[in-house]
Amino acid sequence: MRNSLGYPQLLSQLRQDDSLDLLADRIGEMLECPITIEDSNHQIISYSRHKENVDEARMATIMSRKVPDKIINSLWKNGIMAKLFESDEPVIVPAIEEVGLGNRVAVSIRKHNEVLGFIWAQINDKTMDDDQLHLLKEAAKLVKNQLLLQRIRKRKEEESHQEFLWKLLTGHLNDVSKIKHQAKRVGVNLDGRLAVAIINFENDITQAIEKHAYYLAETLHQVQVVSKLFDQNQLILLTRLRTEKEAINALSGFIKDFINKISMRLQIRNISGAFGSVYHSPEHVHCSYKQALKVLRLKEKFPDELQQKYSFQEIGIYQFLDELYQIRVRDHYQSEAIKKLREYDLKHHTDLLLTLKSYLECDCNVYQAAQLLHVHPNTLNYRLKRVVEITGVNLKDPNQKITLFLDLKLESMNVE
Repeated sequence: MRNSLGYPQLLSQLRQDDSLDLLADRIGEMLECPITIEDSNHQIISYSRHKENVDEARMATIMSRKVPDKIINSLWKNGIMAKLFESDEPVIVPAIEEVGLGNRVAVSIRKHNEVLGFIWAQINDKTMDDDQLHLLKEAAKLVKNQLLLQRIRKRKEEESHQEFLWKLLTGHLNDVSKIKHQAKRVGVNLDGRLAVAIINFENDITQAIEKHAYYLAETLHQVQVVSKLFDQNQLILLTRLRTEKEAINALSGFIKDFINKISMRLQIRNISGAFGSVYHSPEHVHCSYKQALKVLRLKEKFPDELQQKYSFQEIGIYQFLDELYQIRVRDHYQSEAIKKLREYDLKHHTDLLLTLKSYLECDCNVYQAAQLLHVHPNTLNYRLKRVVEITGVNLKDPNQKITLFLDLKLESMNVE
């Protein structure tokens, strides 16, 4: 160390009651390099003073109060974040020039196995010796206590947020003035366009899933997460969008990105996501929540048709299938056309019902349906002619085609 004090004397200068800003400055002075302290979501908590040789990544982080996404992604791709999440030992971080990140040493701030944040030291061309690395590790323990105090305050705030969010989701609060009054009291901003998004996990939520889910909710920036909570195996997010024009694309992109990242990082599968309509007023949040739940239910019933659909708006006619199904059951309705085709297929060992279903699902495009069924278009046309002869339906009548399409979908709901 170039510092005239030895390691024990330097370490004694770090005080438990120092503020995080003062701790960052003291650590920076001892290690003779710029220091940044972040929370587990890469939000800047404090940073030390610096004089020169500050790289692009540090400046961008300080300016935005958060580590830019391109840097976070590079750190994950290079295995740095995985090391920091797995160990409390300092990690040497080689420069990543394409994102403006110079040489660093980083250490995670931990409480047992849980990561509360990180300390980053920009070392440039210097090399840290064992004493300096040990000092950085000990400094993380002091910062941990400060972060735990912050967490207690934040947890109380989140509990208030979650209780308030449940009132919105269940429709318990439906008066705008009361909603705004309570939102102000708990510190939630409900201005703008709001929608509820749900991430559905197949299995129970583990601590690792919860940690990464909250991490991604804070670090993905397609939408702003206003409030969030876990309900059994679902992460429920109240989101705010910048513009109505980009609402569906932004939310769809957010859900795709979320699912891809958490699947890759935790090696888990069968995660689905959905979101309800976007509303301009918070009293309709419960409607968006019900719609998101409906999309998830329908995606489970129609995985092939709705696999890449995330929004209530995108699923189209599927929005009404539950209600139509109940009407059909109540009225003991049965499609005569479908009944006739099923009986004919059974008797003559044909596939006319499948032919009709494929034809309708291909938007009545003969060539696409023929490819799907692996037959010649002429063969398909012959089969469709037989469908018309047997059932008496008019396949040029849009009303009859839509009715047949719905009847086929409703039949598939009955197979449970």
